[in-house]
Amino acid sequence: MPTASATGSRLLIDLALQGGGSHGAFTWGVLDRLLEEPWLTIDGITGTSAGAMNAAILVAGYAAGGATGARAALERFWRSVSHAALASPFQRGPLDVLLGRWTLDNSPMFVALDLTSRLFSPYDLNPGGSNPLEAILAEQIDFDRLADAPIRLFVTATSVRTGRGRVFRNNEVRPEVLLASACLPTLFQAVEIDGEPYWDGGYSGNPTITPLVRECSSRDTILVQINPVERPGTPRSARDILNRLNEVSFNAVLLKELRMIALLRRMASSCHDEAAAWANMRIHRVSSTKLLELGYSSKLNAEWAFLAMLRDEGRRAAGAFLAQHGDSLGQRSTFDLDQLLEGV
Repeated sequence: MPTASATGSRLLIDLALQGGGSHGAFTWGVLDRLLEEPWLTIDGITGTSAGAMNAAILVAGYAAGGATGARAALERFWRSVSHAALASPFQRGPLDVLLGRWTLDNSPMFVALDLTSRLFSPYDLNPGGSNPLEAILAEQIDFDRLADAPIRLFVTATSVRTGRGRVFRNNEVRPEVLLASACLPTLFQAVEIDGEPYWDGGYSGNPTITPLVRECSSRDTILVQINPVERPGTPRSARDILNRLNEVSFNAVLLKELRMIALLRRMASSCHDEAAAWANMRIHRVSSTKLLELGYSSKLNAEWAFLAMLRDEGRRAAGAFLAQHGDSLGQRSTFDLDQLLEGV
C-alpha cells in the first residue's frame, strides 16, 4: 500500500512535547527537522514546561509565516534564551569547559542553589517572584495569533490546590500560563492564574495526551521524549538519586496514558467510541541516548554551544526516525506500547 511519504500526499500528525529545561533545545531540533517535510501537517500540539514553550513558539510562528515562520521563531527564541544566560550565575567551571562536559555540577552557584533550595523556598530566596523567561516570552510570542492559529495548542500546568492538571488551549495561553507550566516549586513561586496557584505541568502530564485524542483529527502522535524512561545502573550519589527520581515522577502520568492505550488496543473489538479513538491512536517516539549522558544540572545550562549541540542531535534523531519509520506514519504505530504492560 502506498504511504503518505511515498506518494507526497499530506498526513495529519499530532506532536507531544516533554519538558526538561534547556534540554528542550533537543525538541527544537526535532521540530526544525519535521517542519522541513511538506507532507506532514501538524493538527495539534500538547506540551509541558519547555515543551509548552516550544509548542507555543511553533504555533504562533506558523500562524505568521507557515513552516518557515515557525522554524525562524524557534531559533529566535532559543537564541534569546542563550543571550539572557550570558548574565546567569550558573556557568560551567574551567575544567568542565576544557573537558567538554556540559554539567553544572561543579559550578559554585549551582551547588549553592542546590543546597539552599533544600532549606529555603523561592518565597525566601526570590521574594519578588521574578522569572527571566517572562520578558523573553512576551517579546518572542505574539499571543494574539494563538487564538486563530490553524494548529491546536494544549499546555498543561498542575494545580497546587488539587494536584490535578489543567490543560490550557489556544485562546487561554498567555505568558503566565507558560511560566506556570514550567514552574518548578523549588526554584520559582507558584504562578497564579484566575486566582489559582499552579506548578510545573510535569507533575500531572508530561505531556498530556488526552486532548490530542479527544479534540484532534489526526490518528498519529509523535512523542518527543527528553526524560529517559529507562536508565541503566543504580544511582548512588544524592544528586543522581534526585535526578532519577525527577525522571521517574515526570514520566509517570505519560506512561499511564500510554499503558491505557495499550490496554484498549487489546480490547478494541468491544470498545465504545471514545475508547476506540484511544485504541486507534498510532504512537511514535523520537528520543536519543545522548540525553542519558546529561544530568539534572545541565538543564540549567543555556550556553549557545550546548543548545546548538542539542538542536543538532534533535535534527539527527528526527531524521533517523523519518528514514526508519516515515513510511509507517499513517499506517501503524512504531512505538511498542505492549512493553509497557510487562509486569502490570
